[in-house]
Amino acid sequence: DSLDGGKGFGDHPHDNMEIISIPLSGDLKHQDSMDNIAVISDGDIQVMSAGTGIFHQEHNDDEDEVAKFLQIWVYPNKRNVEPRYDQLTLNKSARHNKLQQILSPNADDEGVWIYQNAWFNLGNYDKGLSVNYRLKAKGNGAYIFVISGAVKVDRQVLHTRDGFGIWGTDEFTIEALTNTEFLIVEVPMIF
Repeated sequence: DSLDGGKGFGDHPHDNMEIISIPLSGDLKHQDSMDNIAVISDGDIQVMSAGTGIFHQEHNDDEDEVAKFLQIWVYPNKRNVEPRYDQLTLNKSARHNKLQQILSPNADDEGVWIYQNAWFNLGNYDKGLSVNYRLKAKGNGAYIFVISGAVKVDRQVLHTRDGFGIWGTDEFTIEALTNTEFLIVEVPMIF
């Protein structure tokens, strides 16, 4: 998503959804009905478990710069929970030529957590390097999103802003064709 300077989304409701925001550039100002007021920036991850219902709003915190971010919605595995907000600043250097887990279903694990059997990982790989990803849960699949650069997964070449779904396997390899940054979203597959 992209928000022009000073623009945003006014107060609006959500329920029974896990909402994950990952800023890529610029700053987003968040405010919600749980009395949270925060600014999230590149390097942060934010999660809201909407549960029984929340209202929130987000705006570009800068009047002159465009804010770019990923906002990913995941169906929860537990309905009508008490709404919850969490935000974490990540060490971006921890993903250089390796995967950095930023989200899991476990509150004691690395990154933030959600009510779902899901794992998110960010990677920032130099050209020519590759990583083998092994799915954490049987029946899960993965979605790869290229934030910048180019990768190859199996025989499929992906460029900036391309996405690719993978299921029916236990593992796969991502090869960096250029210096690249990508996100792996592992979630249960429901058909």
